Amino acid sequence: MTTASKVLYASEQTLDVAEFRRVLVESGLGETRPVDDEARLKKMLSGANLVLTARLDVEGKPLLGVARGLTDFAWVCYISELAVSQSAQGLGIGKGLMDEARRQLGPSVAISLISMPDAVGFYERIGMKRMPDAFWFGRKG
Repeated sequence: MTTASKVLYASEQTLDVAEFRRVLVESGLGETRPVDDEARLKKMLSGANLVLTARLDVEGKPLLGVARGLTDFAWVCYISELAVSQSAQGLGIGKGLMDEARRQLGPSVAISLISMPDAVGFYERIGMKRMPDAFWFGRKG
């Protein structure tokens, strides 16, 4: 990414599944997501009511990152993916996506997520509070 380039943050409810898949793979989240199941990825996108993107403001507007969430826009938002392509990691894209989520949701909506172990430090650095009382029913398949 050149220093003259700008990152554009936007809501993209119709994000292309191939772009979503590419960023999941490039971010490392592809190891824990069904990236080889296009139908499931489509359901993941269509079922989310908050899909935020970070794109480079150059010709073609390449996708650098995505935040996908479920929210009632009144009380809470669950961020199910925050994925940034490896080549753009460390440039503030993840924080920018979370800032955009907070801007769009407003101050009265809490944001929750489950972090991958190697990303815990990132969430702490951007000011998220670690919550000890989370619970989980795992999926099969």
